Amino acid sequence: MSALWPIIRKGLAQPRRTAIVDDRDEYSYLKLIGGGLFLAERLDAMTDKRHVGILLPTTGAFAIAMIGTWLSRRTIVPLNFLLARSELEYVIRDSGIDTIITADAMLDYLGGPQVLPSDITLLKLEEMDTSGVPPLRWPPMAGGDELAALLYTSGTSGRPKGVMLSHGNLRSNARAAIEHAGIKSADTFLGVLPQFHAFGLTALTLVPLYMGSRIVYSARFIPKRIHELIVQHRPDIFIGIPSMYGALLSVREAKAEDFSSIRMAVSGAEPLPSAIYEGFRDRFNTEILEGYGLTEASPITHWSTPRAQKRHGVGRALPGVRTLILDERDRVLPPDEQGEIVLAGPNIMQGYYHLPEETEAAFITIEEPDGTRRRYFRTGDIGKVDADGFLYITGRKKEMMIVGGENVFPREIEEVLNAHPHVHASAVIGRPDGIRGEVPIAFIELEEDTAFDETVLRQWCRDRLANYKVPRQIRAVEKLPRSGTGKVLRRQLSPQ
Repeated sequence: MSALWPIIRKGLAQPRRTAIVDDRDEYSYLKLIGGGLFLAERLDAMTDKRHVGILLPTTGAFAIAMIGTWLSRRTIVPLNFLLARSELEYVIRDSGIDTIITADAMLDYLGGPQVLPSDITLLKLEEMDTSGVPPLRWPPMAGGDELAALLYTSGTSGRPKGVMLSHGNLRSNARAAIEHAGIKSADTFLGVLPQFHAFGLTALTLVPLYMGSRIVYSARFIPKRIHELIVQHRPDIFIGIPSMYGALLSVREAKAEDFSSIRMAVSGAEPLPSAIYEGFRDRFNTEILEGYGLTEASPITHWSTPRAQKRHGVGRALPGVRTLILDERDRVLPPDEQGEIVLAGPNIMQGYYHLPEETEAAFITIEEPDGTRRRYFRTGDIGKVDADGFLYITGRKKEMMIVGGENVFPREIEEVLNAHPHVHASAVIGRPDGIRGEVPIAFIELEEDTAFDETVLRQWCRDRLANYKVPRQIRAVEKLPRSGTGKVLRRQLSPQ
């Protein structure tokens, strides 16, 4: 069944209820569905292509673009507006789109329509005639394996890869997240995550719309503005990334009672530093709940909830998601043993677009104790599962350093550096070394009005880490490279 059907059902059951409030407008469920119907007609008249680009900020307009594209039985290709021009053009060409749904404000932000290939047709939502009754159409009964979304990863090496997510993938993941976290229709969500990212698409768009909930969006993350929205709208669920929570701690006028409505403050995309977790808990009486996922998994696989959480863990698996930990010889490890995380379930992608070899390499078939042979996705992340089923992420397989024969993961060094009062954020990578094989090199962003002292920071690390884990060099940078969701991109840092 199409990933669209739960939205249509909820929308028709409560057409006048507010679905989305964003920086510019308010959308009822009727307005979302009606806008989607108008858009589907326009798409049918404009393009024969099966893939349609969406180039929009975090707004209710994205939901209309998604609904309209699915009503026309096409695949959405959410475009990362933070990409460089050459990167954006690569995604456009690779996905085979000839039409992009956008808005004037988005084009102005990018520098005008000339930043896009000249042979692309732009469908601007504000220019679309939505007067009168929309041309009605029956939502398509798309098969579960029919392609719903093509999301491009930031790419750990080389060009971005298009992750093919089916209607069944997205629908099952949203449904499982709702069941796992106990989402209610009366809940109000608040978020600023970009919807071109799988986290924003599922957790901040599909999940609340499936429940008929209310969503408050902000297209930009401005800490004082987010604090104002929390006070104004009293959200039950806030979804962000660690750096956002860290920035909210800098809002001087923020008080504990301002956050009292929040039942779940959810963090994902990167590890949550202890200083931010403890700061939020102690100052606002709010515990941040970590989750885990990947674009290839639609994306949520694990989620800590108020009823089931452990500090430093990312929660238990969602219903239907299977988690195994493998050693270097692909043998299944027992609880509390560290190895590569592999996943199986109805949420796992169909494959990488136009990349059969990469798709094949991303999976492994494992025979389970009952004799069942099941295909698992290799995450490339290192972690462990405890006896209670809680997952802990300890590092990235490709980022692991071997220092003098010892395995070292950037995260454990970054956690120590981030705890220093002068360090705002950090990233650690390995540098080849003729004696020890590799040595850690650290890059840091300083807090405002603080001085950089490498000697002091190295001593801070020596007091808290084994000697071989202490960064050989610490460099202060104005800004660390980040993805569209704020995740630090270690691969863009050079150890030289």
